[in-house]
Amino acid sequence: MNKLFAIVLLLGSFCFGQQNQNQEIEKPIRNLFLAMKNIDPELLKSSFSDTAILQTITKDGVKNEDIKEFAASISKMSKDDLDERITIEAIHVDGNLASVFTPYSFYFKGKFSHCGANSFQLVKQNDEWKIQYLIDTRRKDNCKEIK
Repeated sequence: MNKLFAIVLLLGSFCFGQQNQNQEIEKPIRNLFLAMKNIDPELLKSSFSDTAILQTITKDGVKNEDIKEFAASISKMSKDDLDERITIEAIHVDGNLASVFTPYSFYFKGKFSHCGANSFQLVKQNDEWKIQYLIDTRRKDNCKEIK
């Protein structure tokens, strides 16, 4: 019975530790979308590393976006204009590197606009996870709205 208890305790500790690590990894991602929704350019910028890359895949290829310009464009919106809803499908971690895949639905001023997927690469710096690389897709068809 003591061996069974020890195994259950060990598995529970592992699962709790992994859940806690996943929450830490998700934090800058969730902060990014919270910053967009609440029009908080400082929270948005703090979600990214200093050398982060932001890209989107368009029908014409890959478009680079400047994070400071993105934050400035967000600041011109009204609160709740931007609402990106995500589901986290996968988190992979190796040391100070994490990869997160999130399908999303995007709403502008309360109306469904488009959907796609985000691919995040995060790095742990000074004991804190930051978004190093974000690339996304955008489309208006074959969308499954996320509530």
